[in-house]
Amino acid sequence: MSEGHPTAPQREALRLICQAESMSTVDLAAGLVEARPAGTNPGYPRAIVRMAGTLAWRLQAQHFVTETSQGTWRTTPAGRDLIGCTHT
Repeated sequence: MSEGHPTAPQREALRLICQAESMSTVDLAAGLVEARPAGTNPGYPRAIVRMAGTLAWRLQAQHFVTETSQGTWRTTPAGRDLIGCTHT
């Protein structure tokens, strides 16, 4: 977090969650890896996968996503407003 405002990776995660309407952390990780250019470091995809859970947790702490009873993430109205996503 940057002074309470979402970072670029957090906004990217929020967009992916909103576009899917509901997304597991595993699917979020896959989407983040796919959305980023391949790095030369072979550990890069694993690092992105580990980062997905942290991004979702921080977005939840900022009230931009909520965790469903199925263990997936959904955007809140505040999260959708932040990135201009129209999914409900």
